[in-house]
Amino acid sequence: MILKSINYWSYPGGLDGSLALPDFFAKAKAHGFEAVEVAIGHEGHLNVDATEADCKTILEQAAAAGVKVASVASGTYWARAVADADPELRALAIEDLKKMLQITAWLGCTTLLTIPGAVDVFFLPDRPAQPYAQVKDLAFKGMKECLPTAEAVGVRMGIENVWNKFLLSPTEMCDFIDSFESDFVGSYFDVGNVMPWGHPQDWLRTLGHRVVGIHFKDFKCSIGTIDGFVDLLQGDVNWPEVMKAIEEIGYDGPIPTEMIPGYTHHPEARCANTSTSMDYILGRRS
Repeated sequence: MILKSINYWSYPGGLDGSLALPDFFAKAKAHGFEAVEVAIGHEGHLNVDATEADCKTILEQAAAAGVKVASVASGTYWARAVADADPELRALAIEDLKKMLQITAWLGCTTLLTIPGAVDVFFLPDRPAQPYAQVKDLAFKGMKECLPTAEAVGVRMGIENVWNKFLLSPTEMCDFIDSFESDFVGSYFDVGNVMPWGHPQDWLRTLGHRVVGIHFKDFKCSIGTIDGFVDLLQGDVNWPEVMKAIEEIGYDGPIPTEMIPGYTHHPEARCANTSTSMDYILGRRS
């Protein structure tokens, strides 16, 4: 059964890592979520140096709050990624990724959201752009180096489609995933992120069995910029078709929503409203 989940960054204090995990779990439960997506950072309450004992404590805290830790994301990729042009940053990113795969396993999850690199990053204007071919080559080599770790701990690297000007079509994503010839590389598909370039239901059907994770967001195409991300059911995502496609490909894992940023006033209201909207999208209300 699909678990209704929410990402750590959706709550105040999530993006900067200051939100204590027990508080996150309690808030998610209070807003009607069954599961949560935790996020690994370079600092904060869950970071790349977390131990097995730390992860055991986190699972106990989640269980006490009545939610399941169902998936794992990370924002470390924007500081350094396995496809960075700088070889020192690449080496650090590869070590990060190996550590995060192990942490994901310790948390009892089977997929780690992975962003291998970027041609450019729209919110980092001073970051030099990289050639697409270089990003693709280095991304493959870096993830390939991490693949033995992924296989050993039983965690899949789910490549998220983000606004990084890389893997911009579903067939590109399929070809890149298939080039690893491993079940431990897949797609972590973000429904809202793809709206400027395609239809999410089409991507889902094309990706098929490669989908190992899904994010829910909504987007208003007439705006077309970062400001186009709106509350669920307020954008242009064709939710009935998306749910039909999800059923067709047989995906039944957790679906976290990622709502960034919160409202200017009473930001947690956005999480509460999101929970209600997800109930309608998932067919739990009519």
